[in-house]
Amino acid sequence: MKFGVVVFPGSNCDHDAYHVISKHVGQPVDFIWHRETDLRSYDAIIIPGGFSYGDYLRAGALARFSPVMNSVKEFAAKGNLVLGICNGFQILCEAGLLPGALIRNRGLHFICDHVNVRVESNNTPFTHELKAGGVLRLPIAHADGNFVCDDATLDELRREDRIVLRYCDRDGQITDAANPNGSRDNIAGICNHERNVMGLMPHPERACEDLLGSSDGRDVFRSLAGTLAAAA
Repeated sequence: MKFGVVVFPGSNCDHDAYHVISKHVGQPVDFIWHRETDLRSYDAIIIPGGFSYGDYLRAGALARFSPVMNSVKEFAAKGNLVLGICNGFQILCEAGLLPGALIRNRGLHFICDHVNVRVESNNTPFTHELKAGGVLRLPIAHADGNFVCDDATLDELRREDRIVLRYCDRDGQITDAANPNGSRDNIAGICNHERNVMGLMPHPERACEDLLGSSDGRDVFRSLAGTLAAAA
């Protein structure tokens, strides 16, 4: 299996994702410059965090027009796996690969902290190694992490079990106090209808080694690799 990590001008978590795939998952991985369009050699694509194009217009709004994104859409339409993290989540929403939008945090400040998130669904290629209802401690680092959507979209996400992670307290309780950015329904991560595209605001790639304060994110990548191995 082979992974690709997309690099936009302003990406800053690309090397983190590369490190996790190469060292912890132990699989081949390439950086994919945003102008590249040939994704035929990859089995999964990761769109990492950062500040694509400086996010000067709106987070992810310019990156959606990069040449690579048309290829990512085609890649996903064939059932291949795509994971967007933080800015990557924003890009996936802007590109229409995931519903809703990410807007400014309700406090209007950049937040860099560890948070707790509850696993709402382990019925995805990215979370099947996780325990449903389990609590993960993951870092966040964003100014535009406030997930918003209309009532119909929220109902659909709930009905189809597509809400993957929700912000919670240490005991797994979903509370407003545990919601760092004001996201609707405490949503921290969702997947698409076909379950092969997932976006997360917390950074699992920054929580794969105990030395960094948590290794709770490691099983996200192990789930992804396990899915590909089973398919192969």
